[in-house]
Amino acid sequence: MINVKKIRIQFIGSSRHKEKLDDSNHLSLHNYSDLSNFETLPLVDHIDSIKCSITRLAKIRDALGEHNQDFFSLVTKKDLKKNVEYFLQVMENVLLDERKRLMSEDDVLSEVEPDAVPNEVRNWLSMTFTRSVSNMKKKAEEKPKFKSVAQAIRAGIMVDRMLRRMSSSLESNVPAQVSKVLKTLNDWNFEVFAMNECSEGQALRYLGFELMQKFNILSKFKIQNLVMQNFLEAVEAGYSKYNNPYHNLIHATDVLQTTYHILNNAGLMSWLSSIEIFATFVSAIIHDYEHTGTTNNFHMQTRSEIALVYNDRAILENYHISATFRLMLNDSYNIIQELTREEFKEFRHLVIEMVLATDMSFHFTQLKTVKNMISLNETIDKPKALSLVLHCADISHPSKNWPLHEKWTNLLVEEFFSQGDKEKELGLPFSPLCDRNNTPIAQSQIGFINFIVEPSLNVMGDMIDKIFDQILSEEQSRTSKSDINDSSSTSESIKKKPIERPWAQHLTENKAKWQILAEEEKKKKEQENSEQIAETKNEDKKNGDN
Repeated sequence: MINVKKIRIQFIGSSRHKEKLDDSNHLSLHNYSDLSNFETLPLVDHIDSIKCSITRLAKIRDALGEHNQDFFSLVTKKDLKKNVEYFLQVMENVLLDERKRLMSEDDVLSEVEPDAVPNEVRNWLSMTFTRSVSNMKKKAEEKPKFKSVAQAIRAGIMVDRMLRRMSSSLESNVPAQVSKVLKTLNDWNFEVFAMNECSEGQALRYLGFELMQKFNILSKFKIQNLVMQNFLEAVEAGYSKYNNPYHNLIHATDVLQTTYHILNNAGLMSWLSSIEIFATFVSAIIHDYEHTGTTNNFHMQTRSEIALVYNDRAILENYHISATFRLMLNDSYNIIQELTREEFKEFRHLVIEMVLATDMSFHFTQLKTVKNMISLNETIDKPKALSLVLHCADISHPSKNWPLHEKWTNLLVEEFFSQGDKEKELGLPFSPLCDRNNTPIAQSQIGFINFIVEPSLNVMGDMIDKIFDQILSEEQSRTSKSDINDSSSTSESIKKKPIERPWAQHLTENKAKWQILAEEEKKKKEQENSEQIAETKNEDKKNGDN
């Protein structure tokens, strides 16, 4: 397959620009008769066909530029037509290969052995984490390259100073137990349930305000404390609208803390501008705002109002974003009213891109995009990097310690079952994992970890490594043109900094626990089936005796 991303087709005005092919396809500078040689053309599905097309097109261009001779005295119409037909076949083949590449996002699932996971789990993975190619998002405009390491260090010093600033008014209003939990903010296994309990159900507002203060967001963008508090309280109310077991303010708090942990502990906060940090925190805070406790598929099946509004495309994710910006139309909740036009444009673009990326049907496309940026040595696009971080934070509970993961799993399963109960009442078929009487919970989590969570976190870790490689490369390039003598020590310290992956051990441990539970689940199901068969036989025997 020809990967068009690996091909840089450029036409340069100079007649000296030529591609040198093998001897059979090499065209001399002035002998246009070679354009009539079609016997040795590469096959259209071979990489050399593109090189050959570029060379021949350049030759035709040169012939057109001959001022002293008529073009068709150099190249016959018949040969020109054959060359153009060949070029079209090559480009059509490239387009076909690119379409195939875009449509292969669910290759991971298609390669899964039939016995690897139960059909129920396979259907859930397929329905939740894949989508059609028609839904592909357009490639975002290329963003500026990274800051230099020197800039990052200066920004890091500023951030460190910001971290030391605490609002005296905020400090006096934070309960002692909440302050105690907030001191563990940098722990991967942050006790979010304890945080919510000691804050009396207000975990999101305390954590949100804490992070905004830490990074000087309120001062930077002239946000009044009261307006930020009003906004966070309103968002909390939105999360409580449907009393969801899982998609509630505790989940939002967990995603916010995990997003912060990933970026901060990887040392990427100094890589981001203030507006990017602001947009990232807000995206994490509102990514499930006013979630209905049902899936996008449920909204499509029931033809809900928001499904009609958003035409079955990222229904809930579009709604979360729209509802948030509608909320901020009220001055009492408008935390972005002092942004400049350019700041607002960047903020809104980031929030939209990041929250839309939490739509699970974009999962495989998102991973493939980042993998391509890594493997093709492309500059990592900031919005796409932040989108993957938020997506990983959103699905990260299997990578936390067992008590946290087990609790989150039970809450999510209960929400699924609640949807299944609604589907049963409406006479709809059960969505995957929503039938409370026939859902293999342990197997579903094993599949979720193996095919979704672990690959995502691994790609994110590789992406973070790549970001540091690019920062280091930029710094080395910069220092090679300067006479700064102590730059090598700075570069060396960054190069040696390990990128922690605290999720790896928990994923292994949790998967092992689920495998034990899956065996128990299987035995229980077999016993139930045996009992059901025996009961059916007894019923048949009774009916026969009668």
